[in-house]
Amino acid sequence: MANKGPAYGMSRDVQSKIEKKYDDELEERLVEWIVAQCGAAVGRPERGRLGFQVWLKNGIVLSRLVNSLYPDGSKPVKIPDTPPTMVFKQMEQIAQFLKAAEDYGVVKTDVFQTVDLFEAKDMAAVQRTLMALGSLAVTKNDGHYHGDPNWFMKKAQEHKREFTESQLKEGKNVIGLQMGSNKGASQAGMSYGRPRQIIS
Repeated sequence: MANKGPAYGMSRDVQSKIEKKYDDELEERLVEWIVAQCGAAVGRPERGRLGFQVWLKNGIVLSRLVNSLYPDGSKPVKIPDTPPTMVFKQMEQIAQFLKAAEDYGVVKTDVFQTVDLFEAKDMAAVQRTLMALGSLAVTKNDGHYHGDPNWFMKKAQEHKREFTESQLKEGKNVIGLQMGSNKGASQAGMSYGRPRQIIS
């Protein structure tokens, strides 16, 4: 990775707008959930965007989080015995978390890019991904979610309806309201005003 100097002009404005999207209250809630989900062994980050980024940067905490949402026999991410220290290994660990999150059901548009976390380019995107993962875990309600269910919104679920063949046939006989009705309609009694007077 190339060393980056300070940003100027428009790129600095863009970066400051991205940084303003980061939510400190949401950070606290996400830290509480991760600790509840993974156990106290993951530790706690220093408060603030940078502390949160450093805590998640090597990908181990994220991998433990996504693994905790699966039953014991089927953990999707392999976690090394010692945390990776080489940059590409850390980025690879983050990429494994992202793939596992997508497999779990997180929509591709809610998944952050590896550099968003690793270089702290967009920590708000990291928060969005974790929120989406938490919402899915609460919605699935399969017993693997730990923590307060009110921390996340439940996602809308499909409500499939089944119709019998006779119900479908009855539906063909009904005239929808958009088609209108002609019962009782006639032009009797309609007047269009007075006829035009031609004066010569």
